[in-house]
Amino acid sequence: MASCCRLLLHPFLCRKPACLAFSRNVQIIASTAESLYPPILPSRTAKSKSAKRRVLLEFFEQLRACTAQEKIRALTRIQREKYVIYPQTFALNADRWYQHYTKTAYVSGLPEKTFDNDESVLSELRSAVCNSILQEHWYMKKGRAFAHKEQEHSVAPYLRNIVCALKNVLAKENPVLGLSSLDFDPQVNFYWLRGERTIPRGHRSGRVEPMRFQIDDKPHSQIRISQQLPEFVPLEADISTEVPVVQSAPDLLPLFRRQYDNNIFVGAKLEDPCCYGHTQFHMVPDRFRRDKMSKRGLSDQVEVTLRANGIASLFAWTGAQAMYQGFWSEEDVSRPFVSQAVITDGQYFSFFCYQLNTLALTQRSDGSNVRKNLCWGTESMRLYERVTDGDVVGWNDAVLRLLVRFLLNKP
Repeated sequence: MASCCRLLLHPFLCRKPACLAFSRNVQIIASTAESLYPPILPSRTAKSKSAKRRVLLEFFEQLRACTAQEKIRALTRIQREKYVIYPQTFALNADRWYQHYTKTAYVSGLPEKTFDNDESVLSELRSAVCNSILQEHWYMKKGRAFAHKEQEHSVAPYLRNIVCALKNVLAKENPVLGLSSLDFDPQVNFYWLRGERTIPRGHRSGRVEPMRFQIDDKPHSQIRISQQLPEFVPLEADISTEVPVVQSAPDLLPLFRRQYDNNIFVGAKLEDPCCYGHTQFHMVPDRFRRDKMSKRGLSDQVEVTLRANGIASLFAWTGAQAMYQGFWSEEDVSRPFVSQAVITDGQYFSFFCYQLNTLALTQRSDGSNVRKNLCWGTESMRLYERVTDGDVVGWNDAVLRLLVRFLLNKP
């Protein structure tokens, strides 16, 4: 009768099974060989993050092969609620918020650029501007303006005459002005994405979506040219001025969200040959009163309001110009886009220069982007003090020279 005996497990544990050794070699060979099958991609109809990422990347690849008009139509097609940025705002410290949303560094003063001003041309311009001032403030017998219509009643015609006179007189010094387009009361729009937010309530609550912004601007007049203005600094120049970072939600500025058509427009259609901006002229709103702001203790907000206007208006104008050339957040600009702006109430003038260096402002494209947009600006300067007895008192030639300097800028 056979007896039961216990076998030791030690010899079996120390010995390598042949099947394990074989499978390990198979894995090594398979890792070095080329795959015979295409990679497994997530389903386009799934609700996973990888599926949404695939749809987004395929959409970007399709856009890269499209024309500028098709890109603008595709990027503005989906309408969601967006924050509407008003260039002429009275929110406190709005310039820092606008710098953050547009990734703009503000530099005090104007870029170094010299022009040879002929004294005969300056005297002719001085006479034309003085005549325009006297025409509206002395010779014209106008009645009292309606409430909140004083700027349109007196300053708008005077500024129109100044712009036309400067453009016509300086056309012989700058031939680009002779071939340019002059628009009055144009519409300028720009739509872009910047940052992300978590939806607080509703059926989509908890989801993360990009923050959308829209600028709808209407300057008094603008000059468009067929060639691009030269850059003020190189595209990759290292500017020490930093862009302010605002962590608070835009609702605290306050900014309000609205839903309507997303627009990108420079003031002319894409087929217009004069698709590059030269100089904009803005008129401050009637609520902008220096004396009343001083009485309320808001004297420091006078220049803040003007800076916010210059930054928002010029960013929208240059950004739309770049979009007209086929650039967008995933295809950043390869050259800077430059424009200028003059903001006035008829007596005080402020000057701003803007250089658009990047459109990559989304959360996805801004991670490794070291570029930043640049805005140069001056404090308000008084052109004249008052008009008495048919004469302009306290004339300031420095303001006129800056106007000439802006309009003499050419490609």
